[in-house]
Amino acid sequence: MLLVWIGIGLGTWPVNFATAGQQVNWPVVGPVVSEFDPPDPDWLPGHRGVDLAAAAGTQVRTPREGIVVFAGPVAGVPVVVVRHGTARATYQPVTSAVSVGWPVAAGELLGVTEGLGGHCAGRCLHWGLKINDRYADPRLLLGAVKVVLAPTND
Repeated sequence: MLLVWIGIGLGTWPVNFATAGQQVNWPVVGPVVSEFDPPDPDWLPGHRGVDLAAAAGTQVRTPREGIVVFAGPVAGVPVVVVRHGTARATYQPVTSAVSVGWPVAAGELLGVTEGLGGHCAGRCLHWGLKINDRYADPRLLLGAVKVVLAPTND
């Protein structure tokens, strides 16, 4: 027996990311350099987002409207977090051009990437998403949904 999972194996979504009549944008223009690889359980190793190629100083824009809920350093890395209903998108390393509490429209500037060492050697944007405290592929914000077939023990 096969079980069909919608949205990277996390079941049905409690948020509606339908794109009809809404502007949807990629946060930066650049190819994916590292794919989403969710840990299971959450504390195990994995890649909790998607890395997009982006040189230092690249403008980062929100793909959807939302509210800025965090803008500042986390362990020395500048991070911006935007809430979209029950979903929270993270962008790092991004020096913020917005403040906590600001509503942002789709395509609005969040900040610019920093050329930090470490993750992607400073040449990418790490874009993450959590929906109700579960890691999810941030491309869901673009309306992209993957169907994953997985065996069950039935």
